Amino acid sequence: MTTKLDKVLYTAKAHTTGGREGQSRSDDGLLEVRLAPPKEMGGKGDATNPEQLFAAGYSACFMGAIKFVAAQKKVVVPADASIDASVSIGPIPNGFGLAVELAVSLPGLERAVAQDLVDSAHIVCPYSNATRGNIEVKLSVI
Repeated sequence: MTTKLDKVLYTAKAHTTGGREGQSRSDDGLLEVRLAPPKEMGGKGDATNPEQLFAAGYSACFMGAIKFVAAQKKVVVPADASIDASVSIGPIPNGFGLAVELAVSLPGLERAVAQDLVDSAHIVCPYSNATRGNIEVKLSVI
């Protein structure tokens, strides 16, 4: 089932040339990156790649979702909260696929409270909603 937006709050725009061996720039100029395949995929590994950008985007968005659900539950998110994101790429029967791991650190919170925030964030996070049922996403509280 395709999810449709009730209302558009923001639209990010980027212009990319050259694919994995090119560059990408946001329309406001705040993001401008060279792209190169990692050494593991036969590239030079001398620039960022789509998987790194996805890891950064998903982890930032997921932290925002944690803060959102924490506010609803009246839980204070520790100032030193962090997420280590891993995005893997590999072959699947019809091309290539991704797998994601998010290791969430919420120092000072009881493990059950932290796990509840992570589980609740996974329900509201736009990246989680976009990937659910499409790729493997592993979440852990560290």
